[in-house]
Amino acid sequence: MADTSENPRRLPFWDRLRIPFRRRAETGTPATPTDTADTAAVAPRSRARLFRTVVFAVLAIVVLWYPIGMALIHEVDDDLNFGTTELVVPTNGSRAVAIAAALLQREVVDGHWTANDPFFMPGSALDNMPAFQQGIVQALARFGFELTDQIGRVRGSSRTDPDLQEAAGLLQYSGNKWIFDFSTSLAPTATSEAQYTRARRALIDYNQRLSQGQAVFERRADNLQATLDRIALDIGSSSATLDQAVANPHGWFDMRADDIFYGVKGQMYAYYLILRELQKDFANVIVERDLQGAYAQLLDSMAHAAGLSPWVVVNGAPDAQFEASHLASEGFYLMRSRTQLREITTILQK
Repeated sequence: MADTSENPRRLPFWDRLRIPFRRRAETGTPATPTDTADTAAVAPRSRARLFRTVVFAVLAIVVLWYPIGMALIHEVDDDLNFGTTELVVPTNGSRAVAIAAALLQREVVDGHWTANDPFFMPGSALDNMPAFQQGIVQALARFGFELTDQIGRVRGSSRTDPDLQEAAGLLQYSGNKWIFDFSTSLAPTATSEAQYTRARRALIDYNQRLSQGQAVFERRADNLQATLDRIALDIGSSSATLDQAVANPHGWFDMRADDIFYGVKGQMYAYYLILRELQKDFANVIVERDLQGAYAQLLDSMAHAAGLSPWVVVNGAPDAQFEASHLASEGFYLMRSRTQLREITTILQK
């Protein structure tokens, strides 16, 4: 066989293409035009592989980030025994004010406030938990107004308590405000959590001053009657919302039903806890008017409304055979509670 090592032209074509690479490795000479062309062909393939890797990594993060994050964050805490043993109440302070502050502590300070989570946070994909939390704050805001206008002052012409006034105003703040609200300004704004935390602090400060005799908490029958009347009005507004949804049933595929259900559930849960503690704050009035039985029935109805927890909220027709109407069930206990509130306020007026 002829020796071809001394004459490259006699080598096969593909072997001749590899000669520049061998020379560069052996002598360290610069790459030839053939070498440069080969490297240029490899570079796009490397960039394509890198791009695919990055895309797959991002998709994997998104696929795992939202469902795992949602599962870790989601919690509808409807513990009806909340505050029965661990509630911190200063001597001569109000238990109802203390439970309001404790709810804000649990949902805002210790827990995760989800209603204002931006789109890149897993909580933004939740709807039941934020609706429940906002229902709680709605009830606390109403109670805050009643504290300011009725219970926390001697008479209607007396000065309002500054801490109660601040708390009532802060609890009216929208629950979906994040650090930025580009619909109004490019500058940072106060978050919902920050405002509700300040409201909690104001309630605690009021209770501390109350225990020191520097604030007012009038335990009169007319104050209890006015507070229960306002709660009944707020519940009545929620019943109208439920009625509208029940009148337009969409069965299993009503995407609004769970938001409405959990919003009312949060509201009734907060009212149950507040009324439970008001019973102790106004114990003398309730005993004097012989309201123990009626008040116990009221709390029982509110506990039923707050404790409803279907696996899936279905907005079927009230007379449907195979589709539940969870909104109608919730509305039943809500209206029963409202009727019992009216019965108690009627007795308090006598």
